[in-house]
Amino acid sequence: MTSKRSLAEVMQTADLIHDRATIEAAIDRMAVEITERMAGERPVYITVLTGGLITAGMLAPRVGIDLDFDYVHVTRYRGETQGGELHWRARPRNQLKGRTVLFVDDILDEGDTLAALREYALAEGATKVLIAVLTRKDHDRCVPGLVADFVGLRVPDRYVFGCGMDYDEQGRNLFGIYAL
Repeated sequence: MTSKRSLAEVMQTADLIHDRATIEAAIDRMAVEITERMAGERPVYITVLTGGLITAGMLAPRVGIDLDFDYVHVTRYRGETQGGELHWRARPRNQLKGRTVLFVDDILDEGDTLAALREYALAEGATKVLIAVLTRKDHDRCVPGLVADFVGLRVPDRYVFGCGMDYDEQGRNLFGIYAL
């Protein structure tokens, strides 16, 4: 990948879409929704690395049910701005057969990665697969039939970064969501 502008340069022209207080409120709301919908269950709570790390870490302590933690590391971007073929770096360690699975990620954009993860979990015998994302991009290009069960915030159909999402592998730890 060719070198892009530094994060400091990008921040000079980026628009703040959601600030910290808005993100915190969205995470709180998602936690209540997950707790209510999954009451009586003990799901496998799977963080989708790398982008979902911050969302999953903020969300888990707020969820009011017991969770079995796991992660999956897949990528379609490999440092690029457009996705390609799905590459597995790590699969979940937990047995998924007969379990409810909750994937937690940073964004639902076109949904190819999350659709592949859902298919994987179902092929492994999961009885139910749910998806929680901090952000859902506003457009109509999503994989047909794929929806996130829990959505924190909507973002415009622009390149967004911060709170797990990156700009050229930079800015994931920003406590705001920005758009170019």
